[in-house]
Amino acid sequence: MILADDFSWSTFPDAIRFIGDNPGLLWHKALEQIALSSAALAIAIAIALPLGIVLGHYHRGSFVAISVSNLGRALPSLVLIAFGILVFGIGFWNNAVALIVLGVPPILTNSYFAVDGVDSNIVEAARGMGMRERQILARVELPLALPLIIAGIRIAAVFVIATSTIASIAGGGGLGDIIVNQPTYGPEGVVAGSLVIAALAFATEGVFALLQYAVTPRPLRRRGRQPLLEPKVETAAA
Repeated sequence: MILADDFSWSTFPDAIRFIGDNPGLLWHKALEQIALSSAALAIAIAIALPLGIVLGHYHRGSFVAISVSNLGRALPSLVLIAFGILVFGIGFWNNAVALIVLGVPPILTNSYFAVDGVDSNIVEAARGMGMRERQILARVELPLALPLIIAGIRIAAVFVIATSTIASIAGGGGLGDIIVNQPTYGPEGVVAGSLVIAALAFATEGVFALLQYAVTPRPLRRRGRQPLLEPKVETAAA
């Protein structure tokens, strides 16, 4: 059991020393967590991304996208892991399924609204040029929707990498093994594991932020935080 009295500001220097003294252990546990998170995220993308893109292209299924998003956020990961033990037992796939459920909602929601929100005038112009639906989706809608799609994957990736810490309670391994095992690793090990998890989450956020920036068209980059659409101001006739 982790006791609050075991922690103080003096624990942080000890945690830094723990990291320096146990790089192999932390690296091994971090790789376990990255492997679990990457598998869950890849499956979540494979499930949610095509569905969101197709629904957004045909402008149907907003209720599905929103409902799945709300449901995925409402289900506690611990409950999913506990239920998964009955089906998959203790181990990798039990935890992966719980993380997949966590990762699907932001990917599905963002991909749907990214494609659905593409300017209809641009789409109609593409149809007027003789493009087929598949060409419109591939050459017009997806390039414009890609920044928002990547934003959804970015949110899901951070959620998954951070939440995968609890996988240790069901045999999933990772840095959570260190955090929940204070009798073995001490308070300094718990803090060290937490610091490494935070570093992984920040690194994941940074990588996907750079990717999102890279796929954003240059004119939109220069807008900074300005709205993409200027508000219309109506004036009454004199």
